[in-house]
Amino acid sequence: MAESTTISNTENLMKYMKLDQKGSVLAEYVWIDGTNGVRSKTKTLGGPVKSYKELSEWNFDGSSCGQAPSDNSDVYLRPVAIFPDPFRGGDNILVMCECWDHDGTPNKFNYRHDCARQMAAHADQKPWFGLEQEYTLLGPDGWPYGWPRGGFPAPQGPYYCGVGTTKVYCRDIVEAHYKACLYAGIKISGINAEVMPAQWEFQVGPCEVGDHLWMSRFLLHRVAEEFGVQITFNPKPIPGDWNGAGLHTNVSTAEMRKDGGMKAIEAAMGKLEKRHVEHIAVYGEGNAERMTGQHETASMDKFSWAVADRGASIRIPRQCAADGKGYFEDRRPASNACPYQITGMMMET
Repeated sequence: MAESTTISNTENLMKYMKLDQKGSVLAEYVWIDGTNGVRSKTKTLGGPVKSYKELSEWNFDGSSCGQAPSDNSDVYLRPVAIFPDPFRGGDNILVMCECWDHDGTPNKFNYRHDCARQMAAHADQKPWFGLEQEYTLLGPDGWPYGWPRGGFPAPQGPYYCGVGTTKVYCRDIVEAHYKACLYAGIKISGINAEVMPAQWEFQVGPCEVGDHLWMSRFLLHRVAEEFGVQITFNPKPIPGDWNGAGLHTNVSTAEMRKDGGMKAIEAAMGKLEKRHVEHIAVYGEGNAERMTGQHETASMDKFSWAVADRGASIRIPRQCAADGKGYFEDRRPASNACPYQITGMMMET
């Protein structure tokens, strides 16, 4: 028996993963809980399905997930998207779900429902979103993976997009997650090591809603289980002279992508400035520790935008400015922000 209680014994598990399921299919229902985390449980189906619409609703104990009181604890899972399961393979699937209360209203933590309404209301703008998810790898002791125990590595500088021992940590987790996302059909568009050691980033998009980002977070946690490593989306996991972690959000509409689209981008800056406080309110917990005006962030209290400036609230890529069209990058969202809230608020603004 394995000595570790945190690392999966993959070699032993594989003997059972190869067993014939006799035509049954395993559906892993995934949802977002009341602490902005992911939960899941498995249902056996009689055979393969091609659409989430073929799946039935399910329920769970909302009082154990921070989503309902114990005296009225049933919360219902409504499937909204399916993805191939990279862990079980075959016809097995991952099922993204919305959470609904017994009275037929969206659970208070169901931000997807309102986001989908905003997307439908503004579908004529043909929005594209590209999400840059930063995260930090932690050991079982809660300290960044690869850092000296109780100590610190060399100052930031060689780690961003780094290559080589002492410059990057746990690349195997990052590569495994990348492949798992591709197998599942997640619209993952790239990965890179970040400025702080043990911090990485992957990009998802373009896509309209956050289903792909949320499912990619689920896959990241599941992959990390196999290595006994924790994933944190804390926007400032280590105080001091270390970069925080964000969920930079790239935004483009049909009008912005046309020739002369810079006018639409500049008009959006005025609208975003007027609602800066409202956006910050849904851009993640603990963001004040990250948005200090240092470490490639803007001040949380003041809205700003500029070309190629990573110290601004909004960065317009230099190439877009040169082309006179394209997109802008909202650098304010924290790494733990909900993509449904970010994109829904952006469309509303």
